[in-house]
Amino acid sequence: MTKYDYLIVGTGLFGAVAAHQLTKKGKTCLLIDKRDHIGGNVYTENVKGINVHKYGAHIFHTSNKEVWQFVNSFVEFNRYTNSPVANYKGKLYNLPFNMNTFYQMWGVKTPAEAVAKLNEQKAEECAKLKAKCEKEGVAYEPSNLEEQALTLVGKDIYEKLIKNYTEKQWGRKCTELPSFIIKRLPVRLTFDNNYFNDKYQGIPEGGYTQLIQALIGNCEVRLSTDFFEHKAELTALADKVIYTGEIDRYYDYRFGHLQYRTVYFETELLEGVENYQGNAVVNYTDAETPYTRIIEHKHFEYGTQPDTVISKEYSKEWQPGDEPYYPVNDARNTELYAQYKALAAKEDNVIFGGRLAEYKYYDMHKVIERALEMFA
Repeated sequence: MTKYDYLIVGTGLFGAVAAHQLTKKGKTCLLIDKRDHIGGNVYTENVKGINVHKYGAHIFHTSNKEVWQFVNSFVEFNRYTNSPVANYKGKLYNLPFNMNTFYQMWGVKTPAEAVAKLNEQKAEECAKLKAKCEKEGVAYEPSNLEEQALTLVGKDIYEKLIKNYTEKQWGRKCTELPSFIIKRLPVRLTFDNNYFNDKYQGIPEGGYTQLIQALIGNCEVRLSTDFFEHKAELTALADKVIYTGEIDRYYDYRFGHLQYRTVYFETELLEGVENYQGNAVVNYTDAETPYTRIIEHKHFEYGTQPDTVISKEYSKEWQPGDEPYYPVNDARNTELYAQYKALAAKEDNVIFGGRLAEYKYYDMHKVIERALEMFA
């Protein structure tokens, strides 16, 4: 029986970076994954020459030069810039909120005109909130997401570009969501559709699967392997375990289930359609459209294929058995995670890392930063 230094449960970004760093130090690693492919949620599948982001759009962005140089040492990244478009009842708006958005919304052409319009709408909403708080005898403060958003950007932007999209994403009314979710709404007074402010941004040429494969290198990988079905036998193969799955599942839900929002996709190959929507991501911000957005994958890599692939993304409440995507970091779940984290801290031979094991929504560059720090 081959004995390994590390058993790595999960071949997503955290597991792959861990494998690379440990192999560099001369350690042996066995990676396993319950899916039939490597890469976790960043996996890209080639369909007719188009790299399809199977588990949703993944755009790499960072201001950390070390992380940018690290990923580019394995695969070259292109110059893709995330510039989503919002479709509200057939009318299109640029995101994030910038001078293009304000022109499309109100016809304003200068920053001064945009500020005047925003201030007019914000003042109206702030006055309403102040009157409500005085009537209820409470401190002047937004008590939910709707009130917070209205006082930050006013009625028009909230109702057309925030309200319904947010309610579809969370499955709850904005009046039932906490205000902190939307404490800051970036407003740009420039004609700049770049969604991120980070210095570096792009997509790996050839897809993320190539990046994961390069990170894993020659390590042994076993796919379609459920850790929990063979836990004793797999654990016996290594001195230490690096676990990247759900932390509550590791402890057999001892204190109860942590909650998530999840998403699912309807993906379609459109043969003979060269260009479906002209942009990689279009958000649907009305209530009537059941999906939150449509992703057209070829635009991530400036594809010129004669066909295209689109994915309609739907958001729903997570149930046990669903793929967990976004941690619900409310008071109840934060308290529950703290109990699991306390158990994990007592483990001598198990290292917990990544989005699910740490119950934290990490951007990709943050996952890599975390893994580089942990295995430095």
